[in-house]
Amino acid sequence: MTTAVSAECPECRDSVKLSNDLLVAEIVICQHCTSELEVVATEPVVLALAPEVEEDWGE
Repeated sequence: MTTAVSAECPECRDSVKLSNDLLVAEIVICQHCTSELEVVATEPVVLALAPEVEEDWGE
């Protein structure tokens, strides 16, 4: 059985419910504002806005 943890969304400051088996660099979605968030730490859980995917044009 997986228990739930929560962390604050850096965009809307609402509480985001998450499973406790998160991995660093995992992408999750805020249930309130639908922002894509990246898990930057797991103990305690810290979320940051996920970086936008950019093209590198072969550089």
